[in-house]
Amino acid sequence: MRSGNAPHHRAERPPAPQSTDRERPTAQLHPGAWWLWSLALGTAATRTTNPLLLALLLATSAYVVVTCRPHTPWSRSYSAFLHLALAVLLIRLLFVVALGSPVPGTHVIVTLPEVPLPDWAQGIRLGGRVTAEGVLFALYDGLRLAALLVCVGAANALAAPSRLLKSLPGALYEAGVAAVVALTFAPHLIADVQRLRAARRLRGRPDSGLRGLLQVALPVLEGALERSVALAAAMDARGYGRTAEVPAAVRRTTTALTLGGLLGVCAGTYGLLTAVGGVYGLPLLLAGLVAALAGLRLGGHRSPRTRYRPDRWTPRACLVAGSGIAVAALLFAAASTDPDALRPGVVPLTAPTLPLWPAAAILVGLLPAFLAPAPRQEQPS
Repeated sequence: MRSGNAPHHRAERPPAPQSTDRERPTAQLHPGAWWLWSLALGTAATRTTNPLLLALLLATSAYVVVTCRPHTPWSRSYSAFLHLALAVLLIRLLFVVALGSPVPGTHVIVTLPEVPLPDWAQGIRLGGRVTAEGVLFALYDGLRLAALLVCVGAANALAAPSRLLKSLPGALYEAGVAAVVALTFAPHLIADVQRLRAARRLRGRPDSGLRGLLQVALPVLEGALERSVALAAAMDARGYGRTAEVPAAVRRTTTALTLGGLLGVCAGTYGLLTAVGGVYGLPLLLAGLVAALAGLRLGGHRSPRTRYRPDRWTPRACLVAGSGIAVAALLFAAASTDPDALRPGVVPLTAPTLPLWPAAAILVGLLPAFLAPAPRQEQPS
């Protein structure tokens, strides 16, 4: 029996952990920094066919992705891009084996039965000799495209689509909303297909083959339409799609700047990719970028909107983007000063060598692994 004068001791509760919601915007890098870093690495991959440099680029992007990607559903897309890159490489090699290669070679690997073709198909052959030089040339070319795809996959794994949508200029906001909605609905479609196939199996009905596919596709399409109509109604109730009145002169200026800038970007890119237009390519590309950005800036006045906790370009984000741009710039310089090291020949058949300072330039792309904040673990609810 407790005395009335006895002090009553209560168990002290530990202090509740404070929410870190205010720290989240500063703890993550700007999504544009990740896209600039990834696209710059992809641009660097287009300047070389050296398999050693391309393998180093792939290893650099993979290390940064494994180190910095958040624990979110979209971060798992990197493996899908790896499988896609492997499929592209295998298809490129298969085309060389089946259709031949324009690269002359003397080291015959195998001789396939050749199918005779009519006269109007001159220059194309099916089967015939498969040379080591042709296969190696196709491997180098396919590996370059695979590295570009993997770099795009790194951007998808590191940058959240919703945060990237918040960073888009107002002129691209509607297109960005459509892209993000499509990316969001894709997992729902896969889940609907799996659920309907499981239900058909429980009822003893076929869930594979053409018949099963047709009978599953109709309910999936119906569910997707219902979900899209509900989303459209919700977006309309929240004021999506509203536009502001803009003077006609501003609209004409916006159209001229945007179209002229895009044409300048296309012409400048073509000039950089060809040896003839190397002089005017870079100035035209820069002028096109400036004009296009100005047009997008003016076009943003048509869609008035506010951003809740917008992502900001911090010095750390600028360094991450700058590291990728530095890799691309150094590879461009190396391609003009020492093209033989970045584009090894296959006739005669020689082993590629690893050039030192281009390899060191690619290692600059590892800087985000040390600058970006560590990914947060998801707390159990």
